Amino acid sequence: MTSDLMIDQDFGAWTRAVQARVEEALDTFLPPAERVPHKLHEAMRYTTLGGGKRVRPLLAYAAGALFEADPQTLARVASAVEMIHVYSLVHDDMPCMDDDALRRGKPTVHVAYDEATALLVGDTLQAQAFEVIAQTDTSTVPAPRQLTMVRLLAQAAGSAGMCGGQAIDLDSVGLSLTREQLERMHQLKTGAMLRVSVLLGALAGRDLAQQELQALDKYSAAVGLAFQVVDDVLDATADSATLGKTAGKDAADNKPTYVSILGLEPSRALAEQLRRDAHEALAPFGDKAQRLRELADLIVQRKA
Repeated sequence: MTSDLMIDQDFGAWTRAVQARVEEALDTFLPPAERVPHKLHEAMRYTTLGGGKRVRPLLAYAAGALFEADPQTLARVASAVEMIHVYSLVHDDMPCMDDDALRRGKPTVHVAYDEATALLVGDTLQAQAFEVIAQTDTSTVPAPRQLTMVRLLAQAAGSAGMCGGQAIDLDSVGLSLTREQLERMHQLKTGAMLRVSVLLGALAGRDLAQQELQALDKYSAAVGLAFQVVDDVLDATADSATLGKTAGKDAADNKPTYVSILGLEPSRALAEQLRRDAHEALAPFGDKAQRLRELADLIVQRKA
């Protein structure tokens, strides 16, 4: 790893360095706005650059630090998972889904441009993500492992992952879900992409042993669920300026959440338990998993 991303660096400085590196990589991998079709490329850059917490890229880099991954491969992995994430936000905000006008503190794509452009932005970002992964240098990542990475990303983004979870979410509006049903929905909708971010970051370094894969899966399951629990808490307690998106929308749309099912304080307690579970899952890796532990803390203790 290059010197600005060393494991002994202060966590805040490391986070900022990763975010800056991901911004640079995304700027490189996205088509320039000057290229035809101009409006599509401009809108892709509008929604992807200059905002967001970059949680998925941070998880990829943290897992990469654990396995001494190649920096160039990590830049591709981090950009790919962020492109998939951003595409999902663009589509999620459209009138046919959650119909939101604010994302990352600025107008959503269908508001800033139009609905057709927003649809195409999401479609193109998804395709671009797979192109970025597929162009990984095979001298650094052998072709069979690269194919595994593409397969894992496709599964995490598809009906067995993020899109499947979103479909369940849309079908659940106004319904009373059990805690188990809600957890399953979020394992797909949010957890699948967080999990694959960790796995792809690790695979950027080397093939994983079964024990390592199991430990990372336990960690990813805990932080994936914790992320959604905290999201539900913040939606119920923070304002729109803090969140960078419309606050209180889940309750207004009558969507089942951890807060609506468990209550506010039990939801906060659950997030804290999941944080401890994530730490415990990383025990086999010792101090080398420092960044992943710190990200679990960040995900649970964040205020936006």
